[in-house]
Amino acid sequence: MKKTVQIFSMLLIALTVMVSCKKDTDPADKDFFVGTYKGTVSYRNGETTINSSDGKVTVSKVGETYNFYFGSNIPDITGVKFEKTGDNSYVSVGSGLTGISIDASNLKILVVKDGQTWTANCTR
Repeated sequence: MKKTVQIFSMLLIALTVMVSCKKDTDPADKDFFVGTYKGTVSYRNGETTINSSDGKVTVSKVGETYNFYFGSNIPDITGVKFEKTGDNSYVSVGSGLTGISIDASNLKILVVKDGQTWTANCTR
């Protein structure tokens, strides 16, 4: 009986270890920077300038691209692609939409396109 209990205990411990040691996944694979960032945002288009020290930027993912929604009557930036630059840090790539860097806690934007300028220095 003692030997049966010992074998059962060893099997239970082995099963617990196998279940608890599942494959680790990179947080970047989980879209960890999708969400809302708060901080300073601004937009300029010719004579129009919008500044907000308590602004927010909401980041969403659609397929392989990301969208940035500003609020405060600031036009959105959509269709942005990213390239990994370090441990879970990304920068935007592509025509006209470079100048965005993002990670799990920081968002920095300086995008100049078609006479418009967007800036953001936000955290979450």
